Amino acid sequence: MTGTVGAQLATATGAGPAEADWAAAEALVRAIPPTGRVLLICHVNPDGDALGSMLGFGLGLRQLGVRQVQATFPGPPEVPEPFRGLPGLDLLVPASAADLDPDLVICFDAASESRLGELAGRLSAGGGAALVLDHHASNPGFGTVNLIDPAAAATSVVAEHLLTRLGVTLDRSIAECLYVALTTDTGSFRFEATTPAVHQLAARLLATGISPGDISRRVFDTRPFGAVRLFGEVLGRARLDPAAADGRGLVWTYATLDDLARHDQRPYVLEALIDSVRCTAEADVSCVVKQTAAGEWAVSMRSKGAVDVSQVAVALGGGGHRFAAGFTGRGTAEQVVEAIRGQLDGALILPDA
Repeated sequence: MTGTVGAQLATATGAGPAEADWAAAEALVRAIPPTGRVLLICHVNPDGDALGSMLGFGLGLRQLGVRQVQATFPGPPEVPEPFRGLPGLDLLVPASAADLDPDLVICFDAASESRLGELAGRLSAGGGAALVLDHHASNPGFGTVNLIDPAAAATSVVAEHLLTRLGVTLDRSIAECLYVALTTDTGSFRFEATTPAVHQLAARLLATGISPGDISRRVFDTRPFGAVRLFGEVLGRARLDPAAADGRGLVWTYATLDDLARHDQRPYVLEALIDSVRCTAEADVSCVVKQTAAGEWAVSMRSKGAVDVSQVAVALGGGGHRFAAGFTGRGTAEQVVEAIRGQLDGALILPDA
């Protein structure tokens, strides 16, 4: 499906959606008939922003009177433990049970169609329209209407703005979903995209009465003892390459399916591992390579500012942001990291960039 010129321009310039894009998105939602069917989709291995934005928006649609709403994501229908307390989980259905011919598909936090796996075909199924909400600068705009804001700290920022335009009232359930989304993608408000507007949005969400302490403990500060042991083992094999990225440095580690099985852990626990790796003082770029199948790896990359890791990810078939990106690698873990190393020098951010 071809994206709009507006979406392509926004991606190229870093500008947010034009007023015409917001109006078109609002019109799509308002045009849902009383018996209309809406399918909400987020990316594979959903994180807090993907799930929170999707479920929060789904609850907003319910508030507007839309009753036939499904939410789903590709792959196994397993919600990561930190997000199993989110409101709106009753909207979720397995990908295999998702509506084949919805009137409207709304996609959340997916930088490309490839991130939708077996659900990508729903974007062009039947005569329905596809609305894309995202904040990844690498998103080409693959919907009928695209709300892509590279300056937004999270997709939840885009979702909240559209909900506001639609007249949805922020209740505690919607606010909790959006707050989880916002805090996970800003690293609890530590990352560069945290602006005054982000804190203002957080204040509006907190004003509904949600508990930031409870949410933080559930999402960030709770993990099984097996995961603690797993982290220790995986961090113990971390490697530092100070010469990589023209001397800015690369630190990386990897985790295998055998590691997960040995500690009786699910793959989602590894999502937090990048935060322990990225604190390495001698490296601008950090990377965690997580095995998903034989010869296949999910790669998470972070940069402290000297390297545009989204450029690396796009070159290797993925996407993301300047300072946080990822892709699917193939081969051995060492071969995947060697491919990353080969892209780093060309992704340096110049002082006047």
